[in-house]
Amino acid sequence: MALPDFKKMEQDKNVIPDWAKYMKEGEFISYSTTYPTRKYLSLFDKYSYPCNDTGDITYYVYDPVKHGADPNGTYPVTMWLHGASNSLMGDGCIMCCGAEQYASPKYQQEMGGAYIIVPLANEERTEEGQILNGWGKVYSAPVKAIYDKVCEEHSANIGKKFVMGASSGGYFTWQLLEDYENYFDGAIPISSGYMPSYEALDRISESGTEVIIAHGKHDEMATFDECIVPHIEKLETLKNFMLFFPEWVYNGDGGLSSVFYGFEMGQHCMINWVQNNLMFDNGTPADERLPKGVTGWIKSVAEK
Repeated sequence: MALPDFKKMEQDKNVIPDWAKYMKEGEFISYSTTYPTRKYLSLFDKYSYPCNDTGDITYYVYDPVKHGADPNGTYPVTMWLHGASNSLMGDGCIMCCGAEQYASPKYQQEMGGAYIIVPLANEERTEEGQILNGWGKVYSAPVKAIYDKVCEEHSANIGKKFVMGASSGGYFTWQLLEDYENYFDGAIPISSGYMPSYEALDRISESGTEVIIAHGKHDEMATFDECIVPHIEKLETLKNFMLFFPEWVYNGDGGLSSVFYGFEMGQHCMINWVQNNLMFDNGTPADERLPKGVTGWIKSVAEK
């Protein structure tokens, strides 16, 4: 998939998205997130995991104990999986994959503390703009091994296990759930163009993993009618699944999200709203089933 190079392009805020024709009176377009970015990247430590099949895998870890959490406490472990091309941004990928704000003092307090793992695929961009070596089945075992390694190194403090990712990271979230269906306690596949087989969905459901499937109805890249609608009847039968399919993806200011770097993908970038904790800046939750946002959901699952 050809994706923009965010280092070389400025977002065009003058282009009106195609979906604007569906906006209602009083709705407005928002071009920027309202949370600070690149503020908490230094809280993550950088590591490398050797792997012959994929090449060595860079990964980042936020350790709550290192940053002031009770050394005798138990904390959930979250892994955030980036979308296509984001690994090319180096530590900026921590921001783009949705993880950065979850290292903030506010989010850490709301979760009761949490480990955060951010692995990077060994992506390459061709001269034509194609992204090679992104997430795929070959990464499943080594990424799981990274997760295990972090848990082993902090075994006295490890609680429930979570995995979440958007776009191609949403696909890879599903891949890990399929391959290790009894491993994770919670998962959030976001804006994914991939849906597991119904047999796999049944196994994931029966495993007890609590899953939030998040997908906007105006997604420009993983279109809702193709990726979600054919499966809604099945998804509604699954235990432990929450379906979050909002009409619009918003920024914290209440505006409809627009992100344009050569093409429109604001409604695909639900990860930005997730990084805003699926909350509006005025304190209103995106969904009444998540009254305290994603941080509250993580804490509730972690305490079960």
